Amino acid sequence: MKIIHTSAELKHWFKEHKIRPMNDLGFVPTMGALHVGHASLIARATKECEKVIVSILVNPTQFNEKGDLDSYPRNLEEDAIIAKEAGCDVIFAPSPEDLYGGEPSAELVDWGDVTNEFEGKSRPGHFDGVIAVVDKFFQVISPKRAYFGAKDLQQVAVVYKMAQIRHPSVEVVECDLVRDSEGLALSSRNSRLSKKGLKMALELSLALRKVKDTVATGMPVMQSVNESREALKALSELEIEYFDGVNNLSFSSSDKSENWTHIIVAAWVEGVRLIDNIRL
Repeated sequence: MKIIHTSAELKHWFKEHKIRPMNDLGFVPTMGALHVGHASLIARATKECEKVIVSILVNPTQFNEKGDLDSYPRNLEEDAIIAKEAGCDVIFAPSPEDLYGGEPSAELVDWGDVTNEFEGKSRPGHFDGVIAVVDKFFQVISPKRAYFGAKDLQQVAVVYKMAQIRHPSVEVVECDLVRDSEGLALSSRNSRLSKKGLKMALELSLALRKVKDTVATGMPVMQSVNESREALKALSELEIEYFDGVNNLSFSSSDKSENWTHIIVAAWVEGVRLIDNIRL
């Protein structure tokens, strides 16, 4: 496995290995702090593609708070071990300035509910940054397939729309959300939680599971969501931003409950913002 730090060096690697745009190339974009969930994306890409590139870049344009950007975990050496074991061929870890070709910036994108509701409302400008950085990576790498985890469900919808508009030849592959043995959704942010915080974070996935289970027994989904939301709000260690049902393509808050495909949640635990979801 090779670690590459500049776009120019990556182009040289493409030339050296006779890789042309849209060859059987898989791409897994990450912000580092790799865990089992990332490894599962890389492993799937390795099975489905001839070569796999994993990007590692803590992208400044998708952070609303500088403190959150500064505190985001960074450890390229540990990430390289995980990526290599999962089958990665190249880690592309450019500086933001190299990828963006200068000072990183993101244009305002308004694609309706998919960019403006839920995460878009809670984190203004976040999806502008996501679109900007993935667009840049797609331009530089020209993958055949790009792999994204379903934990960031709305991000998958945004990237899918972006690919349809700007990179129709790239196949966006949604991969299953990965949980630990207790059911907690794996996230790089979990490393910032204490044992008590991790236990409290588990309440989010338990609430999602409860909705799925009660709906399966016949309870109306709206009633189940409302009851679970109120139960979470009663926990003083949690600060709930939203707990709601959505259609994973539209992400409209006005969609009828019969069109919901997932239940989604965002909450703060010990100053750390967490998201999770479950398919109905």
